[in-house]
Amino acid sequence: MPMIFIAGGTGFVGGHLLQALKKEGRKVRCLVRSEEKAELCKSLGFESRIGDITDRESLKGALEGVSTVIHLVGIIEEDSQRTFEKVHVKGTENLVEEAEGSGVKLFFYQSALGAAEESPSGYQRTKAIAEDIVRAAGMDHLIFRPSLIIGKTDGFSLRMRELIMSAPMVPVPGDGMSRFQPLYILDWIKCLLTAIDDTKFRNRTLELGGPEQIPYNDLLTAYMKALGKEKTILHIPVGLARLGLPLSGLGRALGLKIPRVSAEQLDLLQHDNITDPETIEREFGFKPRRLEEYLPEVFS
Repeated sequence: MPMIFIAGGTGFVGGHLLQALKKEGRKVRCLVRSEEKAELCKSLGFESRIGDITDRESLKGALEGVSTVIHLVGIIEEDSQRTFEKVHVKGTENLVEEAEGSGVKLFFYQSALGAAEESPSGYQRTKAIAEDIVRAAGMDHLIFRPSLIIGKTDGFSLRMRELIMSAPMVPVPGDGMSRFQPLYILDWIKCLLTAIDDTKFRNRTLELGGPEQIPYNDLLTAYMKALGKEKTILHIPVGLARLGLPLSGLGRALGLKIPRVSAEQLDLLQHDNITDPETIEREFGFKPRRLEEYLPEVFS
């Protein structure tokens, strides 16, 4: 049985993917950053290798016998140790280099909807650069650019719950009309498992989203309904938000507990994050689920 190597297997997306791979009886090796996470992979019957894509030396020999690499590692916010450049660009470069030298047949990269080298967003720009590194490699590739992926323990839903549950009003920078296209995690997994097995998807970049393009205001309303809450949405001028006032001093003055958000995330919130809603049905032959069908189980 071909060996699948997963980098980022203990995050939200990776964790759900590992469960699906276990059900299918696939042979898997996980790259993890600690013994604790190694034990998690071993408990599922998978191999593990301690290392980090940003540490080239730690990858040596990790891909021996691997046919497919699934690269899910990414960050949405930088800190002093892990920057977009270090994780998305250098980390991908390291993993691709090791894959090329190990005879890997297929390299999958999880990018993001909106990835573009001309983007003012460091997140989207470095995702696009990483895509180019993958495409230039001497092996088949597959790239997904998903919109919001929603499911149990996803970061977006956890932040939304914190925002809704702790605030008398729910603050929204701007008019809240930017549209998103949430995709259920199990539908994303179905697409991935189909694509890595079917050669028609080789060397393609696919933008994926759910069947609905939902304004942020309506997303908030849907989350409030799922949580059994009904609160007023408070729109805040984007200029003030960029100054950090509603996210810190002003927010506390209003009695609002607002999850930490970066200036870049704030800017991304002002733009649509959508794609063709027919792609999944056209390419994979099934209709992805609507938000109302799976949102209740996210908090169950």
